[in-house]
Amino acid sequence: MAHERFPAGAGIRFHHESVSLFDQYSPPESNFLERLRYWAVAIPDEIAFRFLDKDEEDFQSVTYSQLDLQSRAIAAKLISMGLRGERALLMYPPGLDFVASFFGCHYAGVTPVPAYPPRRNRNMGRISAISEDARASIVLTVRPVAKRWQGAVDDAPGLKRIPWLATEEVSLEMANDWLKPKIDNNDLGLIQYTSGSTGSPKGVMLSHSNLIANSRMITQAFSIDRTQSGCSWLPLYHDMGLVGGILNPMYCGMADTIMSPVSFLTRPIRWLRAISRFRVAVSGGPNFAYAWCTMKISEEECEGLDLSCWKLAFNGAEPVRADVMDAFTEKFSKYGFDHTAHYPCYGMAETTLIVTGGKRTEAPI
Repeated sequence: MAHERFPAGAGIRFHHESVSLFDQYSPPESNFLERLRYWAVAIPDEIAFRFLDKDEEDFQSVTYSQLDLQSRAIAAKLISMGLRGERALLMYPPGLDFVASFFGCHYAGVTPVPAYPPRRNRNMGRISAISEDARASIVLTVRPVAKRWQGAVDDAPGLKRIPWLATEEVSLEMANDWLKPKIDNNDLGLIQYTSGSTGSPKGVMLSHSNLIANSRMITQAFSIDRTQSGCSWLPLYHDMGLVGGILNPMYCGMADTIMSPVSFLTRPIRWLRAISRFRVAVSGGPNFAYAWCTMKISEEECEGLDLSCWKLAFNGAEPVRADVMDAFTEKFSKYGFDHTAHYPCYGMAETTLIVTGGKRTEAPI
């Protein structure tokens, strides 16, 4: 086991201006179970997450109260299976099922372990190794994935020996059986596997306090408030996509639009159109994403685009290039993009994510 535990907010300091992040709201700073429960009561009918299909028109959405209901149902199912205190491997295609499953784990006192969904051309051995290393007791996924890989697990004993649960098939009536578990904020809230960019992927043990502390620091560094909205195409099993696309929006209580990485890679204009359409203030990705947009998006595709709402375009996960940011600004400033929105930053799974960044209102360095 190569797991590490880090104190909440250890060694990380941000200098920022005081901002009113939650106006009249006072969400708890304990854990994400309490955070979602709070928003489900305070703003029950507001959209928590929407998933934008590749056709760019249709989308699925879930409100805070609906997400709370789904999470309670999944949690009750997990508890009924005797999994309280265990670890669950999450293997989902992009979509809202992952979101409900992640928070369902927290509602059950189960530690989620996100992993990339298996593909036909991808060896199951690595995923099986993650399952073994994390000591997972169950695989949570959707029926199509479970059915597709029913035979493939013969070559992955770590996945064959544990049950698979298609969470979309869990009856919402089970939510009535949910009993809130007692959670110590130092309990495991996530095992996040590193990208492996500097070595073999390692499972980093992060507590509920770690997750809350880092979300608080991102919120302060980005100067976000819940009246804004976010958008992410980043993989949800990667720390940048998980924290930036799921946890931090939940921390803030703001609406977040998620989309498939493939949707972005095949037609990057989809990302910018989503930002324009839903008036997104905070979104970002690795440096290559900005280069990809600059190279692949035609002027014709930009018709009607309005990026004036985009106030913070974070850029991390790989070396940040000034020439890429300059080229992006040159191309998209005519559609309202402000160069000062660029926000170079750096993070690691070992720190729950963010390590350093600049000031939102200043030009990028």
